[in-house]
Amino acid sequence: MTERQEKLFILTGASRGLGRALAEQLLREAGCTLLTLSRQPLAALQEQARQSGAQLVQWQQDLTDAPAAARRLAEWLQAVPPGRFGCAALINNAGVIPRISRLGDTRSAGSDAADLAGLSQSIRAGLEAPLLLCAAFLSATRQWPAGRKVLNISSGLGRRPLAAQAPYCAAKAGLDHLTRCLALEEAARPDGQGARVCAIAPGVIDTDMQAQLRGASAQDFPGQGRFAALKAEGQLASAEDTARRLLAYLARPDFGSEAVDDIRRHG
Repeated sequence: MTERQEKLFILTGASRGLGRALAEQLLREAGCTLLTLSRQPLAALQEQARQSGAQLVQWQQDLTDAPAAARRLAEWLQAVPPGRFGCAALINNAGVIPRISRLGDTRSAGSDAADLAGLSQSIRAGLEAPLLLCAAFLSATRQWPAGRKVLNISSGLGRRPLAAQAPYCAAKAGLDHLTRCLALEEAARPDGQGARVCAIAPGVIDTDMQAQLRGASAQDFPGQGRFAALKAEGQLASAEDTARRLLAYLARPDFGSEAVDDIRRHG
């Protein structure tokens, strides 16, 4: 295998749910180098990398401090020889749901001021971090001969409003529009070497986030019954199957032809 056949993947939120499933499947890729930015490194991923021969770098990184995460990524990428990788992809997967409640019911006094912090963290991890990581990735790899891609994991809730989910909906709607802007910018690169970008909704997945939604109080969350029904009726996709479909989509030759998409539109 030549150096130019190596593949670089950068993945946020790899410690659980969809992110962990993506990491596990990426580590099966031949010639893969995977860099993860997560709440905590996982020994199981390190063991899988050892057995498969993949290169794994795990950072314990607080994505609510987006400038620090972006600076760290930029410095790491700038130290990589430009010709090392044949392709490079940034996958912004991390997201945070704060306490589920109507925005007007946010508690902001005394010991309950944590509610305000939760709202801020949701926007920082879900929108600010992807924006700054995209900037760092695209700038640091601008001169690389590698094909470059950005896959932003969005949500149907970025395209459809839901009461008591204003922060998450706003972050995902912003992520969609950020991706549209990036697509225009990269397509206009005069050298024709712009990155290909897409924000994709992965569908409803059986993860801790879904458990958080259906476990909320129906009084605080008008959509609680709908999410409980999805689980009861077996309508949730597995994280493993969704990860497989997303990585197949990322590998498609026409990736980036749609700036905003939904995996459920594709087989």
